[in-house]
Amino acid sequence: MRLATVRVGDGGGTAAAVVDDDGLTVIDGVPDVGSLLTDPSWREVAAGADGEQLALDALAPVVPRPGKVLCVGLNYRNHIKEMGRELPEHPTLFPKYPETLIGPYDPIRWSAHSAALDWEAELAVVVGARVFEASAAEAEAAIAGYAVLNDVTLRDYQYHTTQWLPGKNFAGTTPLGPWLTTADAFTDGRITTTVNGSLVQDSSTADLVFSPAELIGYVSRFLPLAPGDVIATGTPGGVGHARKPPVYLRPGDVVETAIEGLGSLRNVVGG
Repeated sequence: MRLATVRVGDGGGTAAAVVDDDGLTVIDGVPDVGSLLTDPSWREVAAGADGEQLALDALAPVVPRPGKVLCVGLNYRNHIKEMGRELPEHPTLFPKYPETLIGPYDPIRWSAHSAALDWEAELAVVVGARVFEASAAEAEAAIAGYAVLNDVTLRDYQYHTTQWLPGKNFAGTTPLGPWLTTADAFTDGRITTTVNGSLVQDSSTADLVFSPAELIGYVSRFLPLAPGDVIATGTPGGVGHARKPPVYLRPGDVVETAIEGLGSLRNVVGG
């Protein structure tokens, strides 16, 4: 099953919808996928969708207002090696805020404050049940599904200090979507980024050091997770900052981020 949040009307409203090969079917009375996941019967509610039929456009971030967006740094073996680091014993975590999120086809906001805008294709895990101090089985069962996320990073701001938060939290820079694919319909897949048609990242989600369930289990040791929370699991090798010389995005660049089995994002920098 695939679930999306679609923009409806002219007033900034959204609706949750079920995705099929022909388009979207709105789930009446449910404003977005995050709200849907708060219903323990969300699978049955989605399966019974019989609302308006819409085309596959005007998609919002699949979870527009997650309570938490937690991101993992250095979680692909090939990316860790290209950054010259050792495999971590524990996940490196940092927060991202909902104001950073944009839809799968929205423009990435360009900021005049930085000229070091970088791409980071990531597998996003969406939580579907409340968990705290989860066992391995509970952590696995808490995964509602997966989406594609581009953790666009302003590298100069990231390295102003040893804390990464500023460079990871510029508003309007993080596409999330195009939809949620439920956990039963995805295992691992090829993850890629192209910039203006040139392939810059090419790996597999099987290269993760810490799996989605392991990340949920680790985070839930100290922080309760709730339906609609998002964990971005890290990026593989091929980021612009690690190239010699570094390569960064510029206004007008077209960034396409895809994971086999989950869909793709297509975003233009600066509009």
